[in-house]
Amino acid sequence: MVNWNMNLLQSDSAVGTVAAWERIWEDVAGYFSNPELWSDFLLIIIKVAVIYVASRVLVKIANKTLQHVMKEREQNPLKLDSRRTRTLGKLVGNVISYVVNFIMILMILNQFGVSLGPVLAGAGVVGLAVGFGAQSLVKDVITGFFIIFEDQFAVGDVIQIDQFKGTVEEIGLRVTRVRSWTGEVHIIPNGSINLVTNFSVNNSLAVVDVNVALESDIDKATKVLEETAAKAYESDEDIVKMPDVLGVHMIGATGIVLRVAAECKPNTHFPVSRRLNAEIKKAFDQNGIEIPYPRMVTYHKSERSV
Repeated sequence: MVNWNMNLLQSDSAVGTVAAWERIWEDVAGYFSNPELWSDFLLIIIKVAVIYVASRVLVKIANKTLQHVMKEREQNPLKLDSRRTRTLGKLVGNVISYVVNFIMILMILNQFGVSLGPVLAGAGVVGLAVGFGAQSLVKDVITGFFIIFEDQFAVGDVIQIDQFKGTVEEIGLRVTRVRSWTGEVHIIPNGSINLVTNFSVNNSLAVVDVNVALESDIDKATKVLEETAAKAYESDEDIVKMPDVLGVHMIGATGIVLRVAAECKPNTHFPVSRRLNAEIKKAFDQNGIEIPYPRMVTYHKSERSV
């Protein structure tokens, strides 16, 4: 009798479980078969797509407008600093992109029923925690701000940071990208920038040392150098001032060193020096002025017969 009652209870429990699962399935099927649900979901998807497309269009329009403004500033007759204009243009473009993307994410979350108040409060708490925990990040951002504010260097400048030398490709609030002349791109955190050498702010000086043989006429060689320097000044756009022939710089065992100094545009002293060397060599060949080279002189002592 007891076993029969136990079997009856187990049977009733199984029937109740099956009935419960059937009710759950009916509720789920009824929920997903509700046309209002799918219409609301489709409406949310359409709104999210519109928000995303609108944000992309807004960023593109802002970038185009920014490029137009920067181009007008560069063509301004007042000759505003183009270096700082390009730097600020890239920075403002990045800030606009970040702000628009952040607003887009908040609007999409709002479409899915997420309350923005707690999200913004949580973001503030997270930002405060990051500020205390990521001090190096805060240092990078603050240093990047002062680099741009003080105009220490700009996009397109040739700089040297520690052992890295190259052209500045991008200045962000956190990192600076420097491309070397061989193609490598160095990504340097702004907080680690302690000493910067900027080669693009002031005019540079091309110094050319010319070796002349000891037997050559110094006055003639100096005159040829002056004529060659004058021609180079007229034909070379990178030379901003008449080169100076400084005269005899050094007297060596095999020759005399004459020095020429030419003031040129920022960071153009290396190509100007190469072009001056080529022109001086051609001028010396035309005027018969020798450049010293290793040579050996042998003296034979004649013997007298007694």
